[in-house]
Amino acid sequence: MTAMAIDSVVVRQRVEDLDAAVPFYEKLTGTTAARFAFAGVTLASVGPFLLFAGPDEAVQRVAGVAATLSVSDLNAAVEEAEAGGAVIVMPIQPTPNGHRAVLRHPHGGVYEYVGP
Repeated sequence: MTAMAIDSVVVRQRVEDLDAAVPFYEKLTGTTAARFAFAGVTLASVGPFLLFAGPDEAVQRVAGVAATLSVSDLNAAVEEAEAGGAVIVMPIQPTPNGHRAVLRHPHGGVYEYVGP
């Protein structure tokens, strides 16, 4: 049996002013931010960072997730994590950038899994 592979990890960071924060992270990573909105939150993906800002109520839905884990087979990753004791907080669903699921690992961390 082949173990699930995590292709990359994206660090999530809440910021008060997205426009003010983005230039720092663009310079730090040498990449240009990709901006988008999701569930009432404005976001910017900059290298390995996902910056987000918005009203407290909307941001709380995003802020409770420690990191985003990119996987090549989302269904298999969710099944394997669940078999290992993870609890599905949000089942797989489509997003503007692919599909996502949110899981609570057996030791308490909450992670977003994303994939095709």
